[in-house]
Amino acid sequence: MAKHNRKPRLCLVSSSGGHWEQLQKLQPLIDKYEGFLVTEKTQFPEKAKYFMIQTDLKDKLMPLKMIVNGIHSVGIWIKERPDFVITTGTMVAYPFYLLAVLFHKRIVYIETFGRANMPTEAGKMMEKHADLFIVQWETQVKHYKKAVYGGCLY
Repeated sequence: MAKHNRKPRLCLVSSSGGHWEQLQKLQPLIDKYEGFLVTEKTQFPEKAKYFMIQTDLKDKLMPLKMIVNGIHSVGIWIKERPDFVITTGTMVAYPFYLLAVLFHKRIVYIETFGRANMPTEAGKMMEKHADLFIVQWETQVKHYKKAVYGGCLY
């Protein structure tokens, strides 16, 4: 059976703020391949195709919000069928990370630029299954087994 020759489909997902700013620097990948952006819905207009509910670990409603985001991400996954999940973190990316693991898709995790001297919770969670784990500071390499220094996205 012959495989079709379609371009890889990319899902670029991150939380809002600095994670989102960094992820947007990868727009040339979406231009070259086929892809879409996912972030959190905030008061600021963003150029994403999909928006998730904003949450963090300290949010008392985080478990409920994660369930809603998980259901929403399954719908996005079915519609878009990505081959790669590329993320700078954090909680909004976790459902897509789990779907990539479940469906044996490639995961590229880019550790945030904002953390030079210690690991992040998202990085520690996602390193296990990441096919490529990139750090933006040389000092971050020592905190992760799979890290490769890729330089700064800015």
